Amino acid sequence: MEISVIFWTMLLAILPISELRGAIPYAIYHGMGVVPAFFLCVGVNSLVSPLLLAFLATFHRLLSRWKPYSRAFERIVERARRKVHDFVEKYGYWGLAIFVAIPFPLTGAWTGALGAWILGMNPRKSFLAVTAGVVAAGLVVTAVTFFGIKALSFFLKT
Repeated sequence: MEISVIFWTMLLAILPISELRGAIPYAIYHGMGVVPAFFLCVGVNSLVSPLLLAFLATFHRLLSRWKPYSRAFERIVERARRKVHDFVEKYGYWGLAIFVAIPFPLTGAWTGALGAWILGMNPRKSFLAVTAGVVAAGLVVTAVTFFGIKALSFFLKT
């Protein structure tokens, strides 16, 4: 396994747009085994929650005085609040895990962790919920990548 594949896989897993949806298919396509790809991507993507919460607890306070940062951050926060609020309001921490587990754009660990922070949820419980969601999303993305869309055939009428 080339170190560049591992590097790009880790980078894709931690980026807010690609997360697991981009990292797992990339890793498998480039020759990484299914199990190592799953564990590497889920492990790296699980780091989003504590890293984001640490950023928000420290650097955000300093940067929030800068107008361009403040405006951009408010737009991101409002979008995250709208997306996460209904799930969390209805199901609590399980809702946060379910929200993160849905492997669609803007429903991953980044939005989940940001939404948990915005809603004032307990950081430790939020981390566990986000990690549970990341594991579930990782299983779905890995299955679809490995087996194709037939992995989800039990949801479809035939």
